[in-house]
Amino acid sequence: MNVQVKEYLTPVQAVQTGAVYEIPVIDLAPFRAGTSGGMESCAAQLRTALEKVGFYLIVNHGVPQATIDRTYEAVRGFFALPEDVKLPLLKNQHNIGYTPMRSLYNRPTSDLNAKRQVTAAAESFFMKADLAPDHPDVLAGKRFRAPNQWPPEPSAPGFRDAMVGYARALEALGKSLLPLYATALDLPVDWFDQAFVDPMYTLRISRYPRQATLGEREQGLPPHTDTSFMTLLPYNRVQGLQVRRTDGRWVDVPAVPGSFVVNSGNMLRRWSNNRCMSTPHQVVNLSPEERYAMPFFLDVNRDWVMDCLPSCKSDDNPFQYEPMTYAEYMAWYTTDYTAPKPLTRLRRIEL
Repeated sequence: MNVQVKEYLTPVQAVQTGAVYEIPVIDLAPFRAGTSGGMESCAAQLRTALEKVGFYLIVNHGVPQATIDRTYEAVRGFFALPEDVKLPLLKNQHNIGYTPMRSLYNRPTSDLNAKRQVTAAAESFFMKADLAPDHPDVLAGKRFRAPNQWPPEPSAPGFRDAMVGYARALEALGKSLLPLYATALDLPVDWFDQAFVDPMYTLRISRYPRQATLGEREQGLPPHTDTSFMTLLPYNRVQGLQVRRTDGRWVDVPAVPGSFVVNSGNMLRRWSNNRCMSTPHQVVNLSPEERYAMPFFLDVNRDWVMDCLPSCKSDDNPFQYEPMTYAEYMAWYTTDYTAPKPLTRLRRIEL
């Protein structure tokens, strides 16, 4: 299939004028307990968050704190490993593996960094669903469906188990929210179910050392928008995540112990015909401590075709994009994201 790259470049969409800039906190307890009106109440709050802010927090989400704590501990252990253990795991064409400190960061899915080269003052490790070497998709050579790269077990005991367990818990959490997303977007409650059978996801763990100052060409995680349908980030005692307001000012995301920060990305924005926001954000660690983070990016099945959600188009508001799959979108993103190019560039990618 041919992919029109120009269509996938996402102009910056800041928090809307007139919106309440406080990031809302949604208590999932009534929804998870099946309380009368719980679904509708949570979905109404989610609708406002998606359409006006692009970020929200959830509490009473059901992920055990022990699972989160165990994963943070494993993350600290991984980044304490010597470079001769981490460097053989360099990130590959499947977006799996390790990126060293001060790697080039250029995300042309938005115009935030379109004209400048920026390095990330962080080191990261990326994993996806833990596929066996004999998995049919691996044997078929499907891109983004490959075995993860792991450090030797003697060097990082328990690391793989912790990462896989956490990723599976976050996959379950994200999928449990899909009925709320459907209801919030005026769709049947099961609308997203089939699209998220065997979904694509990425878990990125990062270490951000303290920055004495905020540099023009280097910061923890430069301004960007996510490519995902949904991103989930657990509470972090060391803050640093900021979102951008309409007036250009950056505001800190509130720190709520036991919560997850959730944001919508370019995938949902596109699928919803720009109804849902994909808000610029960044990481700046000016604290006296190192900051560790483990965002989880949830997406649809690799081969699911995302045509416009029926509640997000009309005769007066037709779908502005061509239907596409996750694989098509990410093929462009991973092909060109390290190379600067103007937003007007148009070419086709054969898959």
